[in-house]
Amino acid sequence: MTSLSLEEISAQLESSNLRDRMVALANLRDVPAEDAVPLIKKVLDDESIQVRAMAVFALGLKPTDESYDMLIEVLSSEADYSVRADAAGALGYLGDIRAFEHLSRVFYEDTNWLVRFSAAVSLGNLKDIRARELLIQALDSDRVVMQQAAIAALGEIKAVDALEHILRFAQSEDWLVRQRLAEALGHLPSPKSVSALKYLEKDSHPHVREAAAISLKLLEEADKSGESTSHN
Repeated sequence: MTSLSLEEISAQLESSNLRDRMVALANLRDVPAEDAVPLIKKVLDDESIQVRAMAVFALGLKPTDESYDMLIEVLSSEADYSVRADAAGALGYLGDIRAFEHLSRVFYEDTNWLVRFSAAVSLGNLKDIRARELLIQALDSDRVVMQQAAIAALGEIKAVDALEHILRFAQSEDWLVRQRLAEALGHLPSPKSVSALKYLEKDSHPHVREAAAISLKLLEEADKSGESTSHN
């Protein structure tokens, strides 16, 4: 893709052609945040859901003083669920801890599962232990992707005391759930984690076995560095 100048991008964002606007947004990838965000703002209210979703996602990758407030506004006012989901996801990329309350509220109150899923993933990205109870509730979702997100996020926030809640997924029929569990256990140092990972190392799926082996190594290294620190 030929890169465009800021002037060309700005002009294309005002084009009546949908493809022009999408190409222009894609060209903002390598543009510094302070130059990109004023241009992104031009299409946050675009008539096309695709363009709005791309713009919102771009905000998550371009942190400025404005990015956070604009994403919060989209999260609370956007009518289309897919754009709200992108806003929730973008807040996770920003990593601004102020988003915790907003993402928690969205998880409990939004009627669309995809928005709630994005909120759960982003709460993991924020690495805030306050998300523990919410994520444990998400484990009981009847949607497998929500279970996957909650397991991964509980690992991200290092909720060791949630182990009992996630270990029941060691025998899940879905191999991706078992893989997420194996990955999460690498962040949760405990004899129970080690035991579960040794079990998952013999899993029928190669990706699960590989994830379990990597996590066991992580726990082993963490244990060694902990020992060396305590001897100093």
